[in-house]
Amino acid sequence: MMGKVTTLVDTSLCTACRGCQVACKQWNDLPAEETENRGSYENPPDLSPATWTRIKFIEPEDGDGVKWLFLQRRCLACTEASCVSVCPTGAAAHRGEFVIFDQEWCIGCGYCVAACPFDVPRLGEDPKGTAKKCTYCIDRVTNGEIPACAKTCTTGAIQYHSDRNEAVTRGLARVEALKDKGFYYTNLYGHDFLGGLGVMYVLTEPPSVYGLPERPRLATTSVLGQWLSGVITAGVVSALPFWLLFKRRKEVAAKEGAEAGKEAE
Repeated sequence: MMGKVTTLVDTSLCTACRGCQVACKQWNDLPAEETENRGSYENPPDLSPATWTRIKFIEPEDGDGVKWLFLQRRCLACTEASCVSVCPTGAAAHRGEFVIFDQEWCIGCGYCVAACPFDVPRLGEDPKGTAKKCTYCIDRVTNGEIPACAKTCTTGAIQYHSDRNEAVTRGLARVEALKDKGFYYTNLYGHDFLGGLGVMYVLTEPPSVYGLPERPRLATTSVLGQWLSGVITAGVVSALPFWLLFKRRKEVAAKEGAEAGKEAE
């Protein structure tokens, strides 16, 4: 049984070496992407079906001049996940603490892309166009290993914890330590909304400076209308009977309920 695992990303320790990007590509066998010089050290320019994590560069200007901030962009493994709540087929579902996209059930409707408050999932360009994102290295974690990005991080900016309470405690302690050093806006992002994020950030500036929503909320929609329009949009009504979607949703809900019951024991 998987516990309350959490990754703590301390942005103040990140040097933008982008080793996490390379490790993610290597472990998940993701192809390289053709890039070009756009006048920025960011590379590639955005998340994609083939890039599940990347370092974002932020250059805010204040009275002390220009400063560089770095943020690891990736799936934040929401406990209350908007992608799960709007998925018409149950392809987006919790497996323990992780949100996984089942490629066999994904119909490429794009609801998860629109609903994610952190702008993470991306639709593929293959004929089916399924949604893809970081898997939290679930294949590593469930076999006693830590995520590839955390393992390769040389500064300890990405810290994997098997105990969420420990991660929160360390995150809050780090916030206070940085405030004592003069980083007055430091905050722990993600421990107190959406049921608690599976990836939390120690930020030295307000979330908005990093392009993060201050208080993201769970996306909701008209379930029946969403399911039907999602199927129609994907053009798979004839291939995937509507009753099968209901059956799939019930199976996913039952599985999540059983896992939640085991965790409560």
